[in-house]
Amino acid sequence: MLKRLMVGVVTSTHGLKGEVNIFPTTDDPGRFESLKSVLLADADDAPSREVESVKYHKGRPILKLKGIDRIEDAERLKGTELYVRREDAIPLEEGEYYVGDLVGCGVFLEDGTQLGTLKDILKTGANGVYVIGVPEGKDVLLPAVPQFILSKDVEAKRITVRVLREI
Repeated sequence: MLKRLMVGVVTSTHGLKGEVNIFPTTDDPGRFESLKSVLLADADDAPSREVESVKYHKGRPILKLKGIDRIEDAERLKGTELYVRREDAIPLEEGEYYVGDLVGCGVFLEDGTQLGTLKDILKTGANGVYVIGVPEGKDVLLPAVPQFILSKDVEAKRITVRVLREI
């Protein structure tokens, strides 16, 4: 399981005093309200920055990070991925998973045949869509609904699915 979870990406500066606009990669953009600090990379030695303040513009978070006080400092953060330590992440409800824990899992058909590997989960209006990389080099898209996603075992890195026709 992942030790760090991505919560957003710095997209641009906001104003002259070091604030940055964030593209949230979390299901709950409101989670930034309780964020105390962020890691500026997905590495054990990633620098951590305290979150001084959070505000929103058009539903997107704007962060003020401690030590980033000028637009020139904020400019250098463009494109930086922001992470939190797993222990600082929002707790999951029963049956919920972090996307990062599922990506890379083997995807198997009901009969035990491996279909491929989970590459990503696309967010759509109604439900997620699993992007499954298959050996033939194409991707298979499968709605993330109980009729198709039968079981997930993060510990075993295994997802069992049902498909309606031959792929």
